Amino acid sequence: MDMELTQTFLRGKNPCATGYRWFVRHELGGKDYQSAMDTQVRAGRVEDARWLLQNFGPTNTVLELDHLEADHCVFAGTLIVHGDVRVPGQLLVGRSLQVGGGLRAGQVEVGEDLHSGGALFADTLLQAGGSIKAAWSVDVQGQLRAEELRTGWELRCGGPVALRGSAFIGQDVEVQADLHCGKGLRAGGAVAVQGLLEVGDGLAAQGDIVCGNHIQAGWGIKARGDIRAACSIRAGETLQAEGEIAAGPGYGVFAGMNVQMDAWPDCAWVRALRKPQALISGWWEEQTPAWA
Repeated sequence: MDMELTQTFLRGKNPCATGYRWFVRHELGGKDYQSAMDTQVRAGRVEDARWLLQNFGPTNTVLELDHLEADHCVFAGTLIVHGDVRVPGQLLVGRSLQVGGGLRAGQVEVGEDLHSGGALFADTLLQAGGSIKAAWSVDVQGQLRAEELRTGWELRCGGPVALRGSAFIGQDVEVQADLHCGKGLRAGGAVAVQGLLEVGDGLAAQGDIVCGNHIQAGWGIKARGDIRAACSIRAGETLQAEGEIAAGPGYGVFAGMNVQMDAWPDCAWVRALRKPQALISGWWEEQTPAWA
C-alpha cells in the first residue's frame, strides 16, 4: 500500500519553507507518496521530489513500462522498462532499475541494482547502491559510484570511479580521473587511468595498464602488455607484464608489499620483458612469463 502524505507528517521532516508552501498550495496533503512526487516532477520541481525520496525512502511498488521517455523521472519503488530509457534530466529510482534495452540520461541515481540489456550513458552521475550491470558499454561524462560494476564492452568515464566491490570490464577501461575498487579489477582490454589507480585485491588486464598517477593493488598486478605509471607501482604480491614495467622518474616499483621477504620467491615474483630499472622490492625472475 502506498504511503499517504499529510501536512503534519511532512512538517516533521523539516522541509524548506518554499517547498512546504508549494506542497500546501497544490493540496498534495492526503495524496499517496508517489502521486505527490509525480505532481512535483510535472511542475518542474524535481529537487522537491528528490527531497521526498531521500526523506521518506523507497517503497515496494513495482512499475513496468514498455519504454520510458521523459524530461525527468522520480520513482520510489522498482522500475522495469522492457525497452529503452531516454531521460535527459534526472532519473531517480528508490529501489532497482531494470532496462531491457539501452539507457541514456543526464543523472542516474538508483537505490539498489541497475541492470541494462544494452549500453548505459549518463552525463553528470551514474550511481547505484548495489551493482551496475550492462550487457554493452558504460559511458559516463561525470562520476560513477556503485557496489560492483560489470560490463560486456568498455568502460569510459570522464570523472572519478568509486566501487566498494569489484569491476569486471569486457573490453577497455578509460577513466579521466581516479579509479578506486574495494576489491579487484579485471579488464578484457587495456586499462588507462589518468588519476590514481587503486584496487584492494588483484588487477588484471588483457592489454596495457597505463596510469597518470600511482598504481596500487593489495594482491597481484598482471598485464598482457606494459605496466606504466607516472608515479610508483605497488603490488601487495606478484607483478607481471608481457611487455615492460616502468614507474615514473624518481619513483619505484614494489612487489610483495604485503608478503614477508622469505616468501618473495613464491608469492612476490616479478616477471616482465626486462627487469624494471627502479625495482625496489620483490623477486625478479629472468624467464619469459608463461601466460595462462
